Amino acid sequence: MARDVPRFPFRTSLTRIQGHLSSRRDAPTSTLTHSPHPYSRAVGLLSVVLLGAWLGLLIVGSVRTPVGPMDTKMTLRPSLTGGTKINVSPLGALELSTHTAPIRLDVDVDQLDPVRSQALVEHPERLSGLQGEVSHDVMDGTTELAVRSVVAVVSGATALGLAVYRRPRRALTAGGLALALLAASGVGAYATWNPKSVLEPRFSGLLSSAPQVVGSARSIVNDFDVYQKELARLVTNVTKLYDAASTLPTFQPDPATLRVLHVSDIHLNPAAWHIIGSLVEQYGIGVIIDSGDTMDHGASAENTFLDPIADLDVPYVWVRGNHDSRGTQEYLRRMKNVRVLDEGRAVTVGGVRVAGSGDPQFTPDRSVEAQGDPAERMTGIRLASALRDQRRAGTPVDIAVAHNPVAARETDGLVPLALSGHIHHRETEMLPHGTRLKIEGSTGGGGLRAVQNDSPEKVQMSVLYLDRTTKRLQAWDEITLGGLGLTTAEVSRHLPQEVGTPGADASPGPDPSGTGGTGPSSAPPGSPARTPGTPARTPGAASPAPGGAASSPPPPGLPVPAP
Repeated sequence: MARDVPRFPFRTSLTRIQGHLSSRRDAPTSTLTHSPHPYSRAVGLLSVVLLGAWLGLLIVGSVRTPVGPMDTKMTLRPSLTGGTKINVSPLGALELSTHTAPIRLDVDVDQLDPVRSQALVEHPERLSGLQGEVSHDVMDGTTELAVRSVVAVVSGATALGLAVYRRPRRALTAGGLALALLAASGVGAYATWNPKSVLEPRFSGLLSSAPQVVGSARSIVNDFDVYQKELARLVTNVTKLYDAASTLPTFQPDPATLRVLHVSDIHLNPAAWHIIGSLVEQYGIGVIIDSGDTMDHGASAENTFLDPIADLDVPYVWVRGNHDSRGTQEYLRRMKNVRVLDEGRAVTVGGVRVAGSGDPQFTPDRSVEAQGDPAERMTGIRLASALRDQRRAGTPVDIAVAHNPVAARETDGLVPLALSGHIHHRETEMLPHGTRLKIEGSTGGGGLRAVQNDSPEKVQMSVLYLDRTTKRLQAWDEITLGGLGLTTAEVSRHLPQEVGTPGADASPGPDPSGTGGTGPSSAPPGSPARTPGTPARTPGAASPAPGGAASSPPPPGLPVPAP
């Protein structure tokens, strides 16, 4: 007979296990999952807000706006110190402590618009209203930037919040916090606004060499004036390359040597006056000779452009170019330090006798039909006749000046040196009868209309060293600056080769490179000739100059310009 086995203990145990498992399933999940700390959630949300706002500003938070004749780009950037940074390529940057807030305003000056620049040149009367125009442009630009920045930070933070949390409520919270943060930054910037910061800028790049010059800028209207003065400062530094003159031919000008500055074809570029003023001071210029085309259209409205000539404090000899009117000539004639030459008139300035004739043609634009080379040759013939009269009278002329080289060539054999311009690039030519013809480039870089070209015209002028006794050309320095918007500088020295021609110096003839230099052959044997076009090293640099020129003490007797 089978023995009965009790089953209830097994069933009881099974029941207990099932009940225990059921209780585990019904227990709250909070006892199994760790809940994040509130501070951690706040830090995470703040990180999403900041990153999203920064991405929004980076992608769409900038505006391009015209400011006067310039095209600029304005952008807000996150920053620990705030302030404003103005990038003026290629000069460098100006940093202004305008405000203290976690945002910084970046202004990039992209380019000078050729159309608006030409309009200012053709209508100088618009300059008087330029300040109001610039103020209006800046206000419009900052307003558009503020609106775009609000959209950028809110959109960026909301989009990133939605991607991270996948909850619309959290995403909207991130967008709202971003807007509040931007508003607080704006309030902070307004509360800490420092209008005097523009008087104490910090500089970087090439601008760091002239803080005392650029530091006088008081508004964005003066940005172009800053560029002009920076060019003048750059010229000043380059002329001090005599501290390291090992790359120049061995010419040592006597302190009594007459230094003549030859300029031409300024074409209404105001930057030229700053450059000329700097050279007058640094080189100890005794006479300035301008071979014409100082103006662009010769209109009476342009005459005030000539007023800085009166402040140069040296004699200014001038002949009329084909862009200079008779009205321009009469305006200059009334200035005390100006000697206007026309119809072969001769004057003695600084111990040198100069004669010249104005251009017979006035062709400021294509509406006037040019008479061509025959008219220029006739002017040159009359100038040559006047030179013969001066010689017979016992007052021979040392330098003849005509705007067009065609006219200047007619003086061959009558003067040691003839100067001209007109063609906007340098040439040095020894004429058949012994006269050296020096054609200067454009000291105004072709004027502001030159920005229509693919690249700006170079700014060119020359310093001529004349013996005070014989009035013969001993040497000349050709100074070349990069055109509008550029800040390169080159100085090359050239020596004439004597060939025994009575009354004149000789050279190998026209320079095919167009730089006006005579090349390595212009230096005496054994002297280190400077290759035309090689940039000169400014003093104070620890490294050799471009092209391998190393620093060395100046040759004995070589004058070092005062700082």
